[in-house]
Amino acid sequence: MKVSEKWLREWINTPQTLDAIADKLTMSGCEVESRDPVATAFTSIVVGHVLEREKHPDADKLSVCKVDGGQGEILQIVCGASNVRAGLKVPLALIGAVLPLPDGADLKIKKGKLRGIESFGMLCSSTELGMSDKSDGLLELPEDAPVGADIRDYLKLNDEVIELAITANRGDCMSMIGVARETALVMDVPLNVPEIPAQTPQHTDTFPVDLQATDACPRYVGRIIRNINPQATTPIWMQEKLRRAGIRSISATVDVTNYVLLELGQPMHAFDLDTLQSGIVVRYAKAGETLKMLDGQTATLRDDTLVIADADKAVAMAGIMGGEPTSVTDATRNVFLESAHFRPHKIMGKARSYGLQTDSAARFERGVDPDMPVKAMERATQLIVDICGGEVGTVVDTLAAPSLLQRKAILLRPQRIRRVLGVTMDAATVEGVLARLNCEFSQSDAGWQVQAPLARFDLNIEEDLIEELARVRGYDAIPAELRPRAPRITQPSETAVKREHLRQLLVARGYQEAVTFSFVDPKMEATLAPTTESIALANPISADLGVMRSTLWSGLLRSVAYNLNRQQNRVRLFEIGPAFFQGEDGKPQQKTMLSGVLTGNLYPEQWGQVNRSVDFYDLKGDVETLLAQVSGSRFHFAPVAHAALHPGQSAEIMTDNAVVGWMGMLHPRIEEQLGLEQPTYLFELDMALLMQRALPKYQAVSKFPAIRRDLALLVREDTLAVALENAVKKAAIPQLMSYYLFDVYTGKGIQEGQKSVALSLILQDFSRTLEDAEINRIVDAVVASLQEEVGAILR
Repeated sequence: MKVSEKWLREWINTPQTLDAIADKLTMSGCEVESRDPVATAFTSIVVGHVLEREKHPDADKLSVCKVDGGQGEILQIVCGASNVRAGLKVPLALIGAVLPLPDGADLKIKKGKLRGIESFGMLCSSTELGMSDKSDGLLELPEDAPVGADIRDYLKLNDEVIELAITANRGDCMSMIGVARETALVMDVPLNVPEIPAQTPQHTDTFPVDLQATDACPRYVGRIIRNINPQATTPIWMQEKLRRAGIRSISATVDVTNYVLLELGQPMHAFDLDTLQSGIVVRYAKAGETLKMLDGQTATLRDDTLVIADADKAVAMAGIMGGEPTSVTDATRNVFLESAHFRPHKIMGKARSYGLQTDSAARFERGVDPDMPVKAMERATQLIVDICGGEVGTVVDTLAAPSLLQRKAILLRPQRIRRVLGVTMDAATVEGVLARLNCEFSQSDAGWQVQAPLARFDLNIEEDLIEELARVRGYDAIPAELRPRAPRITQPSETAVKREHLRQLLVARGYQEAVTFSFVDPKMEATLAPTTESIALANPISADLGVMRSTLWSGLLRSVAYNLNRQQNRVRLFEIGPAFFQGEDGKPQQKTMLSGVLTGNLYPEQWGQVNRSVDFYDLKGDVETLLAQVSGSRFHFAPVAHAALHPGQSAEIMTDNAVVGWMGMLHPRIEEQLGLEQPTYLFELDMALLMQRALPKYQAVSKFPAIRRDLALLVREDTLAVALENAVKKAAIPQLMSYYLFDVYTGKGIQEGQKSVALSLILQDFSRTLEDAEINRIVDAVVASLQEEVGAILR
């Protein structure tokens, strides 16, 4: 929000300097980002009057002008501007004038010759005065501009513009009345609100309004103004105020609506009444309906977009931008003025979803005072009549929800103030701040019953009011002291797995931690998790950051592509962060996930070892290292089909009753889509299943010898190692100390569809040496269990 100091001082009366005002605003939360003069420090520039203009005899694009600069003589000036003409009043730089240039140098005006014709000064554009970055020609001044007057005094250029960083919760400060109200509050000075008189209707013509979407537009105010002068010129004072706020002058009627937007914070729109059919309808768009916007683009509307329509068609995107076919032009004589209230959540993100960014949407997204539409209508009418003339009609105020103009009372308790801020405020101080906030309040035994002003959408609970007390008093006035707390010693749980330990393990294995956006591209999300219902953002930063991620791979893969494109061919990244899902109750839920990605060579380039590219088993080793910190025996891997992973190199990581995560090689189709030219491997684990581990227990060592028996078994080719282990475990033999798979064979001598596996059994008893007969019984029991569970046959 850009604010002119001179305009601000029309609303507040304080002797404080702009430095003091800026400091107070920054400390209260409305940060002043920059301060800039409205013009450069030029000298000796006055209002000039072009009396004659003739074509230069030796140059097609130059003109020879006779100019009255109010200095007692007529000056001959050679000018190259295309809009110079007799009768024009423009800024005139006299001989000796100094104009600062953008590069820091100064241009001093001297007597000179252009193509053989003497020139005694220079006619100036707004760019040469430092008032704008570019211009189309000379700065044209009003016909009544006094010849010879200092241009700095005439245009009131001894002014500064401060730019405020308005946070999303302070939409009330996106207007002059809002900034002035905030300044008066923090400076403790009166607020001078301009009086807005109601305009007397000169006819009874009205335009019917049908509010069909009352959930999104509970209030719509309209008025007809007939027989305006479409050729009227916007006053220079209004043009300057608009310019200093960053808005260019377009036409008198449009400038008035923009001026009211800046002054009162209420977006408005002016329709050419003669282009509207029958009446106004506020409704949702029909899917596929089109609207040509004021910027010349044609938007294809979705059915969740609120529009202003007439009987035939949509004429404006509500709260965002009007349509070109019904806009006011240089031929418009009859105007229909619109001033409406749209609920913020219905406007949020809509402009960006269509690739638009407008001042109107920026305000409606944050919230606009629902009591402002009628005031804004009267103010705009007053200005249009003063500038363009016209006959004023009756105001039609369609209010579908009277509760819109009421605020729920908030209980503010003295003890709660003390508890939150750590300081005590007396009743007089609290009531003084509430009064300066324009709150309505009454005292009770419990504290104060407070009704916040309608413009303050951010004041909803007791803590909001307490924050206002702190802001107005000054955050620096609150003592920086910790509250007294009793010492407390906590004993960490031995079973808890610390995130930091997992981080250190991955760093030790060559990974680097990354932090990526939780907002991701909907296309990427659909590619990596096509079966997961994504959570769309109501107000996305941009169209390619429109949904919440359900997998951390979305950001990590983008980071891999970014690094590979910059010749970093060995990449190992991991991230611990939230992933988001639709719960069974339809509400968003989140899980903390640990994800990683690796690609490139296994080792950094070196002389002492032959290098190779990473493969599936390198990834599996990293994952098993993580799982071992919890309890390696609890987890097993199973082949799985995953949309993001290679069909032949992917695995699901499981416990007995839950899926812990996935790992594997990135699907070739996605590799090609991201432009990755080398194999990339991924894993993702659910942190909730990794944060507890079993405590180690002491087990005595037997004094008797251990016996090893190896079994060669024929099993189906798709039999998993974990299935063999489970079958052995099911035999429940106390003397079986351990078992492990040590060989797999397929080929000659083995039938197709089968494989030979070698399993080693370690047998031992704590009370005696096992005899052959007992060993044979144990081995037979293990073989029987394997045959029953997995169909294994002893070779």
